[in-house]
Amino acid sequence: MALAELDTGRTAAAPAPLLSVRELSIDFVTRRGSVRALDRVSFEMAPGEVLGLVGESGAGKSLSGNAIIGLIDPPGRISGGEIHLEGQRIDNLAPAEMRRLRGRSLAAIFQDPLTSLDPLMRIGEQLTETILTHLPMSRREARGRALELLKAVGIPAPELRIEHYPHQFSGGMRQRVVIALALSAAPKLIIADEPTTALDVSIQAQIITLLKQMCREQGTAILLVTHDMGVIAETADRVAVMYAGRLIEVGPVEEVLRAPRHVYTAGLIGSIPSLTQRRERLVQIDGAMPRPGAVPSGCPFAPRCPKRIDKCSERPELMAFGNSQAACWRAGEEHFYA
Repeated sequence: MALAELDTGRTAAAPAPLLSVRELSIDFVTRRGSVRALDRVSFEMAPGEVLGLVGESGAGKSLSGNAIIGLIDPPGRISGGEIHLEGQRIDNLAPAEMRRLRGRSLAAIFQDPLTSLDPLMRIGEQLTETILTHLPMSRREARGRALELLKAVGIPAPELRIEHYPHQFSGGMRQRVVIALALSAAPKLIIADEPTTALDVSIQAQIITLLKQMCREQGTAILLVTHDMGVIAETADRVAVMYAGRLIEVGPVEEVLRAPRHVYTAGLIGSIPSLTQRRERLVQIDGAMPRPGAVPSGCPFAPRCPKRIDKCSERPELMAFGNSQAACWRAGEEHFYA
């Protein structure tokens, strides 16, 4: 599908996108041949936007984020498409160039903060080292910025805590430190991969509030990778739903939550407990996602779909419906999700 057909609702007068992913495909080479794990994924992000990337485990969410930040290692490889950041193509950069880009223009927040923190280095050392790598500052200035960042993310007594090691922080505090690390060089885009999954509910709410505040005050765009539609509803401006390595629905969060155009999206939304309505049972999506290499040639969701029709044997592309797009042959039926 041409990129023009995947317009995200921007008008002709709107600024150029911060991030543009065009027809991105990723293959993994195995002893039995090449397996397609990500299949022609296209989307755009504006400066300061929060785009939620949602789907079940194995849908291709984290793979998409890793491709943007340049963390696809053999046997995986980008087999097609392009990734542009601020108008510059970045998927074909040399490793040294990509390392300079990470931290300065791109940053990441991962699910387990301990994977991002060196257990043998004090928090202050890790922050200062990152700042000095990317910004023209003296060590004293870098330490001052590190203290400001720790204060900004809600670390109590930062003058004391900056000398502590990661194991001396709770899970929620470690995640705040990782967010401070991601912000250290004021990047334009942050890939947040399940940043709240390992935290309890109260800490989740604090981290979500912190991410939203960061976007509002610093204009940072965030690609929020999660399986939790509740987090998407609370945090994101737009949502992109993935299934079996394909993008199947994209649109403003309120519009998608109110009137989903894909059966899979409706199932994800129906699995969220309601605070106002009593339900005997939550919606359950029968079956399981197909393995890479065993995805049906038509609609990948068809074997699990209770609404499938004969035409589902053909692959649907993303089709526009108002400000949203959906890859479903029945997406235009107004009564479909009534």
